[in-house]
Amino acid sequence: MHRQHTDVLISGGGVAGLTAAAAFGAAGFRVICVDPAPPVTSDAEDGADLRTTAFLQPSVPVLAAAGLWDRLAPHAAPLQVMRIVDAGGPVPEPRVVKDFDASDISDQPFGWNLPNWLLRREMVARLAEMETVTFRPGVGTASVLTREGEALVTLSDGSRVSARLLIGADGRNSAVREALGIGVTTMRYGQKALAFAVNHPIPHANVSTEIHRSGGPFTLVPLPDRNGLPCSAVVWMERGPEVLRLAALPVEAFEAAMSERSCHLFGPLTLLTRRSVWPIISQIAERMHGERTALLAEAAHVLPPIGAQGLNMSLADLRVLLELAQAAPEKMGERAMLETYTRRRHTEVRARVMGIDTLNRASMIAAPTLRDLRAQALNALYSVAPVRRTLMKAGLGVR
Repeated sequence: MHRQHTDVLISGGGVAGLTAAAAFGAAGFRVICVDPAPPVTSDAEDGADLRTTAFLQPSVPVLAAAGLWDRLAPHAAPLQVMRIVDAGGPVPEPRVVKDFDASDISDQPFGWNLPNWLLRREMVARLAEMETVTFRPGVGTASVLTREGEALVTLSDGSRVSARLLIGADGRNSAVREALGIGVTTMRYGQKALAFAVNHPIPHANVSTEIHRSGGPFTLVPLPDRNGLPCSAVVWMERGPEVLRLAALPVEAFEAAMSERSCHLFGPLTLLTRRSVWPIISQIAERMHGERTALLAEAAHVLPPIGAQGLNMSLADLRVLLELAQAAPEKMGERAMLETYTRRRHTEVRARVMGIDTLNRASMIAAPTLRDLRAQALNALYSVAPVRRTLMKAGLGVR
């Protein structure tokens, strides 16, 4: 049977996989990217990913080198301030409000926020203009056979590809990871997230606001105005049964509930999109490589959506992997390169997964006395300027 040869085969056409395809293609490598589901590139289509992604500062050079940032920047809302609100008192109202302002550590915003469906639209358009990249939506990975010199992948349409490097960017249930027998540790919270977009009368002023009460944070992240009004993306984390109850509420009742949970900080919230439900877990792979294979993004690590860490960790994976490939292109995919990749990424990934796990468990607290302790801890951490700046730099992933 005819076998196609390529430098890099990427299994997974989500935001991380598409970015990896553009990045390796722009660096001069021949790339094939496959995904069993064609990308949904409009917010009106069924299956549209209504979540948003905040690209933090260190991710922008990766996107720029891939030829993506110029396409994305016009659609992005800057995040200048991360505001944490503790509303854990007897009634849902702010009792501790702390602002982490990017100007304390940088002349740039923390990051820029974009809807995931729009990212896919712009990334697919970028790949279409690249001679080095072939994107094959509607085609998945059926089987993987690796040996010292290549990864042999059979695709769902029966075609076969030989690659010097196979990148598994195929999500938390990664078929590539399973084919290589790489185990994972998973932490469950009995928690789900609702994702949707809202209009509100009071401007967000480029402030991302995370409101803690119980069940998990209620986070409003700035988006560009829609319908002539300020607009934000919302991720509302709660225990599973409560999320399902909220998702089924009539719109008017849901708007009342979300306005109350937002402590009315932005006035009455108006629902703009459908409500999508996402499971919340933490997960980390035992290692981030196998023979001729690197795991990237949610194939390697999954986090609750707190502090905009998930995709930015994925782009940090990509940055390291691409650096190693460019440093010695003739050795791309060899064992030493891939062992270095795991060594450079896995310790930091583990630390971030555990850190976000701790923050999420703290945000879920229901007991009033423990919520009081959480508010006191927020006050104490914020009040020491060097600690505050260190926390912000750690969140960005800069030293």
